[in-house]
Formats: sequence, C-alpha cells, structure tokens
Amino acid sequence: MIERSIHPNTKTLLDAWKRMKASPSAHNADGPNANDHPGLLESLFVIQHDEAARWTFRSVGTGVTTLLGRDMTGQDFCSLWTGPDRLMMDAFLESIRLDGAPGVARARGETLTGQRAELEVTFMPLAQSDSAPRMIGLYQPLGGEAMLKGRPVWRHRINMLVPPDTQKKEPQLKLVASNS
Repeated sequence: MIERSIHPNTKTLLDAWKRMKASPSAHNADGPNANDHPGLLESLFVIQHDEAARWTFRSVGTGVTTLLGRDMTGQDFCSLWTGPDRLMMDAFLESIRLDGAPGVARARGETLTGQRAELEVTFMPLAQSDSAPRMIGLYQPLGGEAMLKGRPVWRHRINMLVPPDTQKKEPQLKLVASNS
C-alpha cells in the first residue's frame, strides 16, 4: 500500500498491524504507545461480517460516535455510504477480507445541511478464528471538523480507495554452480 500522505494515526496503526502480523506473539515495549497519539483510541471501531453478508459495527469509539451523532453499534457500516459508493465500499471490504491485508479509503463526510469534512477510513483484517471475519478500523478526520459546526456526519462519499497490497513474493531461484 502506498503510505505517503496518510494521517500519522493511520501510519501508527498500519505499522502496528504489520508488526503483529510478522510476529503475533512478540510484544515490543519500546514500540509506539497509544498515549503518544491523542485521538487514536476514540477513533477506532470494529466491524464484523454477519450471516446477512453485512459488515456490522461491533464496537465504536467515542470520537466516531461523536462525529456520526449516534452510536452505531449493531448497525450496518455500509449504510453510511450512499448509492454507488455503498456498492464500492462493500466490494472494497470484501477485497480486504479476501486478501487479508489493510486498505485505506479517503472520503468526504457531509451533514444534512451540506457541511463537509475530509476523512480517512482505514480497515485492517483481524486474525481469523471460528467466528465471523472481523476488521479493526480507524475513522480519522483529516481536518475540517469545525466546518461541520457540531452537526453529525450523515452521508459519506468516496474520494479514493487504496486497496490491499497483494504483491506476492516472486519465486526465487537459487543458482548452484559446480566447478567439477
């Protein structure tokens, strides 16, 4: 995934995901601490794929609840998106689930009265068990929250999708030379 021009909280979370994926049992006490990134924890959410093939909010941070103006726990994540953006977001989440790697969406959040703020929404698949697939997400405003004038975000429009980086390691050849 191209990691330029992303929010520092997004980079922190992506780096943590990579470290956990590389060594799930390792714990790095010298690594970043959530306290070093104000606003990170309250911007997190978890979605789960349910029997109806929806991505339902399992838990939602207080910052996300404040921006959306309502608790989304138990609600369909894709219901935040309208028209073709809903279809694109559903397909995007499916690609993240199937590829098992993070993806980032740049979006515009709008109030019912037309105020707008730019957003970055990051999705990272969690380790699979016998339960339904889950992802941890980061709903990160990129500035402009003051433009919302305290009104909740009701509509979301996609500006850009950065899909998972599915580069597979190429087969490596080993050259063995014999001088005999």
